[in-house]
Amino acid sequence: MEHRTRRRERESEAKQRAQESGNERVCSECEAGTLVKSDDQGELVCDHCGLIVEETNIDRGPEWRAFNHSERQSKSRVGAPTTQTMHDKGLTTQIDWKNKDAYGRSLSAEKRSQMHRLRKWQERIRTKDAGERNLQFALSEIDRMASALGVPRSVREVASVIYRRALSEDLIRGRSIEGVATGCLYAACRKEGIPRSLEEVSEVSRVERKEIGRTYRYVSQSLGLEMRPVDPQAYVPRFCSELGLSEEVQAKTNEIIEVTTEKGLLSGKSPTGYAAAAIYAASLLCNEKKTQREVAAVAQVTEVTIRNRYQEQIEAMGLH
Repeated sequence: MEHRTRRRERESEAKQRAQESGNERVCSECEAGTLVKSDDQGELVCDHCGLIVEETNIDRGPEWRAFNHSERQSKSRVGAPTTQTMHDKGLTTQIDWKNKDAYGRSLSAEKRSQMHRLRKWQERIRTKDAGERNLQFALSEIDRMASALGVPRSVREVASVIYRRALSEDLIRGRSIEGVATGCLYAACRKEGIPRSLEEVSEVSRVERKEIGRTYRYVSQSLGLEMRPVDPQAYVPRFCSELGLSEEVQAKTNEIIEVTTEKGLLSGKSPTGYAAAAIYAASLLCNEKKTQREVAAVAQVTEVTIRNRYQEQIEAMGLH
């Protein structure tokens, strides 16, 4: 009781001081005026001592509990969320391709023929004009290439949003749909920090590398996309994993990249070639030697590039 009484007294004194000083709220514990509101729970927290000054009592989650995926799916009351990766944002219905009724029984031949015709017309009426058909084709291309590259769902969403912006700004005119879609996917990979080189993207695309690079630069400049330079260290874990190298080599590679970058060697160099040369140098230093051909095949660069970058890095590190 004494503790509660003392706390109430401190809160009343803090409120009184706040009113006298003209501030809105101050912390009742440390009397600091640095109160911040958390984004997730909406709580008012003192930034100085961490005291929760005020908390919301509204629970915005569902009233039911689910402990596995099947329970969560059975208790869900809504459909699939809207997505930018589909031309209609996933709001239209689809007829299932399983020739079974609601009870799981197989349909008769007449009903199967009828459902086949309904599916065909359903696919036709989902796109009302040529613009929607082109958007549907472009988004399906983005989804295909993203699946082949193994990038997460967030990259597909960002690529779809960039393509929709390019379409609204009329940047597609005079360019191939595949080229713009591939450029948007590469821009999304750069935006989300997913290390995928231009060579890797061109391998899964139906257009040439030169056109992808040209379209990417045009779209990013026209839409004002702020792209940071690619960090070679982002490629190191994937390349080392494919080469079967240890954590020691990976740590040494990152150290070589950090030291040589501080000395200005990275400027104007390809990040994939730079990372490949650092991996080759680290494998030699850690007695896990990999040939230049093996490293070049994984990084998709030439052996000449690895030799040139390797010599520069070794000289900058003071190793011989």
